[in-house]
Amino acid sequence: MTDQAVDPDGVRLLRDVADEGRFLGRTRELKELRADIERAGLDTLSGRKAPRARVLLIAGRPGSGRSALAGELVRQVADRYPDGVLRARLSEPDGTRVPVERAARELLDALEAPAPAGADEDELSEALRTALADRRVLLLLDDAADAEQVDALLPDNPDCLAVAVSSGPLTGIADVRPCTLGGLDTKSAVEVLSRFTGSVRITVDPRAAERLAEQCEGQPAALVLAGGWLAARPKAAVADLARQLHTDPGQDTVVSRVLRLVHASLPASAARTLRLLSLAPAGLIDPHTAAALAGCSVESARTTLDDFVAHGLLHPVGSALPQYEVPCCLQPLLSALAEDHERPAELQLARARMLERTVRLLQSCRAITETDSLKAREKLLGMPRALRFPGPRAAADWLRVRRPALLAAARLAVADGELDTLARRLMSQLARAMVAHFGTQAAASDLYDIHGLVLDVAERRNLPRERAAALLNLGDLDARTGRTADALGRYRAALDAGREANDPYATGRAMESVGGAHLELGDYDRAADWFGRALAERLARGEHEDAARLYGRIGAAHTYAGRYGEALRDWRAAVAGHRRHGDVAAQARALSELARVQEYAGRLDESLRTCQEAVDWACRAEDTRLQAALHLRIADSFEHLGDPASAALHRGTAERMLAEEALEDDFEPEHGANACEIRSSSVED
Repeated sequence: MTDQAVDPDGVRLLRDVADEGRFLGRTRELKELRADIERAGLDTLSGRKAPRARVLLIAGRPGSGRSALAGELVRQVADRYPDGVLRARLSEPDGTRVPVERAARELLDALEAPAPAGADEDELSEALRTALADRRVLLLLDDAADAEQVDALLPDNPDCLAVAVSSGPLTGIADVRPCTLGGLDTKSAVEVLSRFTGSVRITVDPRAAERLAEQCEGQPAALVLAGGWLAARPKAAVADLARQLHTDPGQDTVVSRVLRLVHASLPASAARTLRLLSLAPAGLIDPHTAAALAGCSVESARTTLDDFVAHGLLHPVGSALPQYEVPCCLQPLLSALAEDHERPAELQLARARMLERTVRLLQSCRAITETDSLKAREKLLGMPRALRFPGPRAAADWLRVRRPALLAAARLAVADGELDTLARRLMSQLARAMVAHFGTQAAASDLYDIHGLVLDVAERRNLPRERAAALLNLGDLDARTGRTADALGRYRAALDAGREANDPYATGRAMESVGGAHLELGDYDRAADWFGRALAERLARGEHEDAARLYGRIGAAHTYAGRYGEALRDWRAAVAGHRRHGDVAAQARALSELARVQEYAGRLDESLRTCQEAVDWACRAEDTRLQAALHLRIADSFEHLGDPASAALHRGTAERMLAEEALEDDFEPEHGANACEIRSSSVED
């Protein structure tokens, strides 16, 4: 019964959480909760400053309106917290506990605070506390599974307030302010019904309305479903529904009884669609998902979803694209209905259709960014119109809005274990689409999770090639976030998997990455040794271009170790290799490094000549920054040789080049940072 705006990352930023005119009842509970905010805590009473944020607990069964009450409380007090209000859901729609690291990462993303990819729970919790240390925020933790979840996310800042929603007590958190919910009062319950039925039917038979409210036990979820049933039947009296509920009390909860009544009254196709919505990842549905599950057109699915909203069966999600959410209290009930009415094979087929549709949408989402690829354009035109995006911006918006559902789909597909081929295709396309639209750096956290799932499937299915690819990708992400020792372990495991798969690419890549990790750790002898092994592999396969690059890496290891003679030999080999392959830019960079080593070795005249040669090649490569860096190095060499006039000339040239380059950058359109694609599993599109 609240309107909520959802950001693309799944963390809800609540400014105007509930429309004051729509919220009903709970006057006493709201008054008590607001009074609890003002009341002194135990630490204050004992003369100590409160070390952490205060926690208010709203406890109640699913369907009791606990999240709506929390949203209304947040709306009323949000202006006291100038740094905003954050919301994270701590349980999946099926009741599964959300890992603390995922919730902490989403909150950090909402705060635009750094969250290293692959960081563990303790590191992310500490990062969240640091980010909130000097802010005054209100934290709404919805559907908390246990006290440990809430405790790990609490800021060490008494100026913050945490409102937790849970089914029971949060034992273990000090000074928690609990508010336990029952049903709505009769007046508010009847008013909920009247918003669906209109006032006439209530006025005609007020006793029947009160009796229906009592039969619904004042539970907002049951009242909304009952009101939706009546709204769809303008000629039905309130007493008719009250009699049906009275004759079928059953042993289920009141929400379950009303839902079964609503379900039985729907047309067969709509009832089946409703049941299958229980398969939607994260409880988030868009028309494409509903169409794939039900096997109907997207337009028909959109109409059905809007009808479900009118029945109170779905909540519309505030986003740029049409999206709906299954209320958490209905998720297990819809799953039970699906198990009762659908054969397991039919449920698996619906799940497979949904994953296949998602894979094709991701293919379309990525292909629209490849504007210079004729093959990609042809593939895109071969897709049905319903699966094509009007432009890259629309594709990026879809990917951003659907991100929580897409990641949830990958997790569910891997956990299912019966659809691993589709799961592998989904994860491959999801990783590529994210890199294409957001860049490797921005999507690093999601990519880490995706590659971890790829590794799970590869190990379960004994797929050494994909295991090697996943380990290499995870190692790269570990290395980028400073976990070099962890990356080294990943690379060694990838080497074993590459050898098992007889994959020369994975084997050579792993060897080079092991060398790079040793170089980062300062073990230059091992680094040079592993680079040498990778070089031997490249030469044996005739990959001379990569071999030239590896000569440079070996030269760098020798340079760091102070073995300048060996370094000079390898850098000369790198220069010769790049020259043979006509790679002008790489040749210029290798000459630049050769000049640096000559300078370190005290050969200033040779370094100066090599620098000047490198400038010529950098000019041919149109690499202005490298030219400027080389002119600065030449200036330093002239200063060491006692020629300050020449040094000043080259330094001025470098400064002019850098100034012109900066001016050009100001007028050039921005490009996605680090847009290189992480190599994913070798699954065909």
